[in-house]
Amino acid sequence: MGTLSWILAATIVNSLVALAGAATLAWSKGTLEKALHALVGFSAGTLLAGAFFHLIAESLEEMQAMDAFYLVFAGFILFFLIERFLHWHHCHEGHCDVHAFSYLILFGDAIHNFIDGIIIAASFLVNAALGIATAIAVISHELPQELGDFGVLVYGGFERKKALLYNLISQMTSILGGIIGFFFIGATGIEAYLLPFAAGGFIYISASDLIPELHKEASIRKSLVAFMFFLLGVGFMLAVKQFFAN
Repeated sequence: MGTLSWILAATIVNSLVALAGAATLAWSKGTLEKALHALVGFSAGTLLAGAFFHLIAESLEEMQAMDAFYLVFAGFILFFLIERFLHWHHCHEGHCDVHAFSYLILFGDAIHNFIDGIIIAASFLVNAALGIATAIAVISHELPQELGDFGVLVYGGFERKKALLYNLISQMTSILGGIIGFFFIGATGIEAYLLPFAAGGFIYISASDLIPELHKEASIRKSLVAFMFFLLGVGFMLAVKQFFAN
């Protein structure tokens, strides 16, 4: 299977995650909240583990440690600026006050998904194992986001079919990012420099967006469940690394 085929497969699967909102149509509000809380915990774990054990670890084999850490910090700052100025904030509830921002959220997500596609492409250009690990981290992060965004769009006035369609279109920009990333990054050979940069973005999303969501839960029992899913996400990414190491 060629590199471009891997990139296309990963970004197509990532795009189809947008349809996950359809599953919530038959769910009660309580079931949705429980599922989202567990998925947010799992996502936070996979993103952090993907950043440290896959992206940063690989980049340290390609460049000096300080160069890698500078790029990690630069990625963290860029993702902060994107969220600040594009209102790219992931809603993990179904009732966020975003009536006036529905289309802006779709635009912000489209930019976010495009960047995800580039990150996936850069990882596959290094090697297939890193690409698969990165795709898993991205997709695990997208699942709770898309479930939350679907609820937000419906709450903001979209019909459910229209919300699914618009969410899918927004998510499909990851395919475009993957294709452009393959040809541009492959021609310039800068994929190794994008790895720590992407790691900084993963750390930002996990630390500033996902983990604070977990702290909102007042119930000790539910918090422990979310923490167990967080550890499950970390363990899963370590298992992926171990699998490809053998």
